[in-house]
Amino acid sequence: MYMDTKTAIYKPPIHEHPLYYSARFAISSRCSGCDTVDNIYSGYFCNKLGCSVWLHKECAEAPLEINHPFHPEHPILLTNDIEDSRLHNFRQCYLCGLILSPLRYSCSSCEFRVDIACGMKPWPHTIEHPLCHDHPLIFRQSQYAPCEVCNEFIRVPSYFCTECEVYFHAKCICFSTEVNHPCHSNHPLEFTAFDTLIYDPEKTCLLCEEKPRNVYYHCSICNFTTCLPCTRSPPPLVVEHMKTHQHPLTRLSKRILYICDVCGMQRKTKKHHGSYICHQCDFVIHGRCIGFPHVININRHVHRISFTHVLGAGYSKCGVCYKSISQYHGAYSCSVCPKYAVHSDCAVDTNTVWDGVELEGVPDDTEDTAPYKVIGVELISHVSHVKHNLKFYKDNIHYDHEWIQCDEWIRCEACIDPVGYDAIYACKECFFVLHEKCANLPIKRKHLFAIRPYMLEVNNTGTAFECWLCSTISNGFKYSEQGSWKADVRCCSLSEPFIHAGHLHPLYFKKIFLRNWVQCNACTIFPLTYVLRCDACNFSLCLFCATLPLKTWQRTDEHPLTLCCGKEASGEYWCEICEKSLDPSLWFYTCSDCRVTLHARCVIGDFSRINAGSTIEFRLVPTIYEAVPNNRSTRPLCSECHSRCISSIILRKKNEDNKYFCSRFCLKVPYG
Repeated sequence: MYMDTKTAIYKPPIHEHPLYYSARFAISSRCSGCDTVDNIYSGYFCNKLGCSVWLHKECAEAPLEINHPFHPEHPILLTNDIEDSRLHNFRQCYLCGLILSPLRYSCSSCEFRVDIACGMKPWPHTIEHPLCHDHPLIFRQSQYAPCEVCNEFIRVPSYFCTECEVYFHAKCICFSTEVNHPCHSNHPLEFTAFDTLIYDPEKTCLLCEEKPRNVYYHCSICNFTTCLPCTRSPPPLVVEHMKTHQHPLTRLSKRILYICDVCGMQRKTKKHHGSYICHQCDFVIHGRCIGFPHVININRHVHRISFTHVLGAGYSKCGVCYKSISQYHGAYSCSVCPKYAVHSDCAVDTNTVWDGVELEGVPDDTEDTAPYKVIGVELISHVSHVKHNLKFYKDNIHYDHEWIQCDEWIRCEACIDPVGYDAIYACKECFFVLHEKCANLPIKRKHLFAIRPYMLEVNNTGTAFECWLCSTISNGFKYSEQGSWKADVRCCSLSEPFIHAGHLHPLYFKKIFLRNWVQCNACTIFPLTYVLRCDACNFSLCLFCATLPLKTWQRTDEHPLTLCCGKEASGEYWCEICEKSLDPSLWFYTCSDCRVTLHARCVIGDFSRINAGSTIEFRLVPTIYEAVPNNRSTRPLCSECHSRCISSIILRKKNEDNKYFCSRFCLKVPYG
């Protein structure tokens, strides 16, 4: 996706941002011009963050004014009527009858409107000698009937034979019983139905690797197969792109086993989009690797990374997939971090890694993400508490009468965990306290959870939020992506490789899908978003357990509690808080002074990170609840389990005095 400013075009009716020519293959992409899904070879793209727009070359270069044969009275202008879409004012194309996309040709004097395809290449009303049929065909607007060529139902413009009473997709009328395909010039290809072949042919398109439906073109001599879309719009035979290679690249239409010189990977079905070769240099490349961007930002690294044709020695593992990386092929590396490199294939993944923006030629302006300004010696002004400065306390805090609140340990305003005896920044006037590490949380940070950076939110509006990653409910600071997908600061502070005392090997993030659910080894729940995983040991850790403090405090014990990451033990264990049995093979807390054991969730609590008086509304339960302190002489009964509530903070249904809930389980809200 090399950006050549000489090939940049700016046409506000087509797109609000400049468009750049690209040599990349945009396979099965929707053109924002004609609004069709197609294989776009050498098209235009928008390089603005979050735009992700691709256009056919013909659509991007469409003239702003044309004379149309179906409307000779006036010229028609290229317009972008985005307001129609916003108002759901759907209009039909005058020719094909389909709903118009915002980009269209319109007459300013009358109601004539056509989509961009019908504007530049209008369908003829009658075809006297079609390739696909023996009789003349008449143009019809969209008709729900099977196409005589591809056997799929028609929902788009079509042609009709009045003698045979059969229909054809307008895009299928170019197909004949036999074609000469540029990617297989040795023999003509025959139009073939799946159920007519009596031998074992190649049933996957050799050009796009998709499996055709119903019919395809086939050479029985060479066992060469291509689908209808690749017959209608074949990939280029020769690609000239100096940023990819200094010589022209010629397409290979056979499957061969090789390692791509750009991405260092072998062919991947449905992903490589063919092969191209330079015979002069013995240079071989996947079609999808042509035109890779040269400078990009990814969500796994703090600096920009740049493409290099030969990585060289000194690199061991990819910074995204953590698999070995070859020094003899292309890859992305960081000029600031000498040991950091990423597979080309991993780096340009626009679904999970890259934001899609090419940065070559764009100045690297270092952004200040510090959340505070230094005012004086051990004194800062923090964005979360601008009315007073915060003082640094390195060692113990003296818990005199001024600092004790409701017999609870002082809690950090960011993570809502007890401060204990950690280093902190504090405002004595407001009892506002931050862990030293929490005071240093950056305003903006990259994370693999989203392609765009997460932004720190410090405003406390009295409404608690539920972390979409670990389901923790909190009043603390949060990170959000574009104002949504709010995540707890503990989850966003996790990084790869994750080292934890509870497992011998490093752990790596793995996204959870419906078909690959895994159980957390520390608490047995089935997470719904991400886990930290060691594949070698089949060990998984949910993000709630990964962020459990190794040492914490609880109001019923004056000593610190230590996290025990499971152990083999005989005999019965009991939780000191809920007085129920405890499985020692799972993670729990223990006090070495008092020799007691406690469930991790009993210590942390489902609602203990919510300030009293705050409200919360869960994603799956459309009811507002209020957090209340459980400090009455008689503990209230839970409305669901009918047990005495034991947590320090419980939930009450808003505006109902006696509707208390002691846990998420009782609310019937699952853990994430």
